[in-house]
Amino acid sequence: MLSLALLTLKARKGGFVGTFVALLLGAAVLSACGILLESGIRAGSSPERYAAADVVVAGRQEVEQTFKDLDGSTVRQSEPLPERVPLRASLADRITGVDGVKSVIADTGAPVRLVTDAGQPVPGRHGAGVAAHNWSGLGLGDFRLTTGHAPRAAADIVLDTGLAAQAGVRPGDDIRLMTTSVPRTFQVAGLVALKDGDAPRRSVAFLADATLRQSVPEASVQAFGVLAAPGTLPHRLADAIKSTLHDDTLAVHTGEGRGRAEFLDVTVSGSNLVVLAAAIGGNVLLVAVFVLYATTSLSIRHRRREIALLRAIGTTPGQIRRMVAAEAAATGLLAGVLGCPAGLLLVYWLRDRFAGHGIVPADFGLALSPLPFLAAVLVTVLTALVAVVSAAHRATRIRPTEALGEAAVETPGLGRGRRITGGVLLVLSAGIFVTGLVQNADFFTLVGLANSLVLVLVIAVAVLGPLVCRTAVRLLAPLLNRTGVTGYLAAANTRANVARLAGAITPLVLAVSFSSTVVFAQTTGLRESADQLRAGLVADHVLTAPSGVSPELAEKVKDMKQVASATGLVRSKVVAIAKMFGIQDSVSLSAQGVDPRALGSALDLRPREGNLKALSRNTVAISTTTASWLGLGVGDTARLHLGDGTPLRAKVVAVYERGFGFSDVTMDHDLLLAHTTGKVDESVLVRSAASTPDLTQALSHVAAAYPGTVLRDGLAVDDQLAQQRANAWVNYLVVGVIIAYTAITVVNTLAMNTAARRREFALLRLSGTARGQVVGMMRRESVIVIAAGVGIGTLLSAFPLVLVSMAVSGTPIPAVPGLGYLAIAGVTAALAAAGTMLPTRMLLRIRPVEAIGAKE
Repeated sequence: MLSLALLTLKARKGGFVGTFVALLLGAAVLSACGILLESGIRAGSSPERYAAADVVVAGRQEVEQTFKDLDGSTVRQSEPLPERVPLRASLADRITGVDGVKSVIADTGAPVRLVTDAGQPVPGRHGAGVAAHNWSGLGLGDFRLTTGHAPRAAADIVLDTGLAAQAGVRPGDDIRLMTTSVPRTFQVAGLVALKDGDAPRRSVAFLADATLRQSVPEASVQAFGVLAAPGTLPHRLADAIKSTLHDDTLAVHTGEGRGRAEFLDVTVSGSNLVVLAAAIGGNVLLVAVFVLYATTSLSIRHRRREIALLRAIGTTPGQIRRMVAAEAAATGLLAGVLGCPAGLLLVYWLRDRFAGHGIVPADFGLALSPLPFLAAVLVTVLTALVAVVSAAHRATRIRPTEALGEAAVETPGLGRGRRITGGVLLVLSAGIFVTGLVQNADFFTLVGLANSLVLVLVIAVAVLGPLVCRTAVRLLAPLLNRTGVTGYLAAANTRANVARLAGAITPLVLAVSFSSTVVFAQTTGLRESADQLRAGLVADHVLTAPSGVSPELAEKVKDMKQVASATGLVRSKVVAIAKMFGIQDSVSLSAQGVDPRALGSALDLRPREGNLKALSRNTVAISTTTASWLGLGVGDTARLHLGDGTPLRAKVVAVYERGFGFSDVTMDHDLLLAHTTGKVDESVLVRSAASTPDLTQALSHVAAAYPGTVLRDGLAVDDQLAQQRANAWVNYLVVGVIIAYTAITVVNTLAMNTAARRREFALLRLSGTARGQVVGMMRRESVIVIAAGVGIGTLLSAFPLVLVSMAVSGTPIPAVPGLGYLAIAGVTAALAAAGTMLPTRMLLRIRPVEAIGAKE
């Protein structure tokens, strides 16, 4: 069978091109997703400040949730923590007592901002900001003093060489350091660099230990570096420390793990990357199965006579299945091997795009190993086998005496099984849609129903393809009959070859319905978020800064007589356990901290129930979406973990509607601020008192004491929606893959269908039909294919989009930008036209007498 399969591949190269290209693209995307997945799991960077430590003890940057699965079993799931987990200073004594420990050095630090004498903020390397650390922690790292001396006086500071160059200072110069108060002037005492002379990945400044405690009161112990006694192996020492501490909130690192303890941004980004890679890979695999099934079904349909002849001479169905399986395996293996290098190029492009949208750091390193490539090849081969065996099932079941007759004509209609299956799917789709409309469903139920609905509808159309296409032809054919002879021929051809037409229309329906649902669900969400931001911001002045606003500024603004209301706005995340369709899951929710007294005057969240003014350190308010997700209401107790892992049990005092524009959870400003790494506000919202024309000037004067602070009339909507736009971009990437697959399928399907009509074209021309008339006939047939595919795809996407819009905004009208829809429909139509007309023009170059005598 293998030798026969290889001979078939050689003889029918054109018929396997579409399948090969689809598999090649799938292998490329899957290998790229595999690399991203492995990179996320192994995310890390070589240690710098901890390079000399044998073992590093740090806070565990994830919280583990325990809940029950549907079957009653216990499930443990971890969620990354975005804020640095602080450590108790007393922990050093316990670590010191472990056998094999030579010494323990605490690394104390906090994010800070540096300002030049001219008042210009100094950005850190890679835009990551600057961190201040204790000088005694220098011994844990790979640093050396290149110029000057260690900080001796309270006003001394040591910078890394890259940061000093960025600020334009050298030893003896002054520079100002700002934390949560006004800047304080320090003198550069010396410069440090890594031992190889390179600048560190994260810009760093060192202060004397006592100075750090006094000048940066928010600094906390971030890790303990442990130096091993002579003869003690680091991994054995790490095991001993774990056994002694026995604390699930702590993590003990050796080797490259020390880099994960040092660089929090890489660790958190790696966790996000795992989720994104799995989501993209899953969607691609789903679409690939649809596309490959359509492509292989068409290929086998065009080989009906060949398969019929094999059956007539005694070939068994099992032998034919093994033959097509061998063909698929050979094609999948070759496509998988050639697709992996393309995946390597793709993954670097994706990494750069992710970095541009702030999903990963700009210098995020990729982990390369053979495992993702082997997995991609294996999945590609298995996908090809599943698709071809499924598509070949009917062709191998016919009896030898019926084989040639079955191959001679197109199957007249749908089988009973397909009719029943399609009917069940349509009834199920109607049930899903009606359930979403009539039930007072919550947000996540509606979104879940919408995602299920589009999938079921597309499968239903694929199953009932000939029937759907026959209905479309009945509607469109009368219009073609009015366009002359070519229109009559086109209408007659489409009526007589409904199965062939269905094979061309189905991928168009897939492309338009999936793409429209994904894209316009995002635009609907973004529209609602922007509307809520504009409506909810009652403040008429906003103070912001690139690296955060000192909380001290908000307190000063509140005391101004021209100000009616003001609040600092701090953002972070919290972790909770959600419930959807009876299934529990660990989720990360956005959180904001505000002064309760400013709610309603500076910030209007539109409360649905409860009292937002009752916010305190023991209470929270949640959005309607979060309330549905967590199953909570006013008076219930929310069990959360704050961004640094601190558990919080808080009473829900209000449920508000504007969670899309602002945050899922709202809590007391000081409570949330105390559990962030930077201890700074994102902005200060100010509502002016009546008749205060000079407030702008007064605010500018107060803000001038905090360099880098900017006064605006409102929140920048684009900045506030940056995270949502990044998530939308990921979904647009999935749409791009769907369109690419559709391009392969559409062009391949229509090209193969057109090539199979070579004799038909020759007969028409020999009977007196002009070449231009044949072209006109095919042009009109392509119009039917495009109109039916785009029309049905648009109709299918309308139902899930109504549910999404109901979930997001409470109205059934989604946000559908005209240019966006025209782009999806236009690209799809252009692909369909190219797949039909280009092969037609190539076939018409062959002389009719040669074409009609050519072999099949």
